[in-house]
Amino acid sequence: MDLRAALATHRLLAIVRGTDPEAAVRTVLTLAEEGVELIEVSLTGADALSVIERARKELGPDRPLGAGTVLTADDARAARRAGANFAVTPALGDGIREAHRLGLPVLAGVMTPTEILAARPLGAAALKIFPAAEAGGPAYLKALRGPFPHELFVPVGGVDEAAARAYLDAGATAVGVGSPLVGDAADGGSQSALRTRARALLTVVRKASFAGEAS
Repeated sequence: MDLRAALATHRLLAIVRGTDPEAAVRTVLTLAEEGVELIEVSLTGADALSVIERARKELGPDRPLGAGTVLTADDARAARRAGANFAVTPALGDGIREAHRLGLPVLAGVMTPTEILAARPLGAAALKIFPAAEAGGPAYLKALRGPFPHELFVPVGGVDEAAARAYLDAGATAVGVGSPLVGDAADGGSQSALRTRARALLTVVRKASFAGEAS
């Protein structure tokens, strides 16, 4: 898949991490039904590889479905076998190079300018600013875009509706949203409430996309 194009088009990456595998699968499918096109299942969730495998069967072969918290080469290989077609990392490590070798585009976690420079030779397709709130929020992202105007930045960590709007206005290509979107749905909580949150967040990113195109 073309991860760079998908991030620029859809502008929202949902991050699913749950303690209940059945609920996590339902959460992925609910998000997909609501129109969230980019979904990541963190490998730190319960039975995450099985969640990816089962969700892939339900979604079909072509729908974007990522594996998150890919730390090692073994993680990358396991994610690929389970059916992930992109990988997300919290930092620079062996998982990036192996995922790239396997044909999985990588959203690589960085925080500093030095890490941004190091990410591209490893095979990163786009850059995840993590943890975004602790790094300095939208102001920090805006500052990074000065020396790195052509990089695709995706802030992750503490991103709710208001923060999503601010990051997109500051030049983020997309935003990654975990608990403010998923809530307790992947732990067995309400899928109906998840749908409500998904619709609200999609409204935010779609308005931002339209404003960007208009300018």
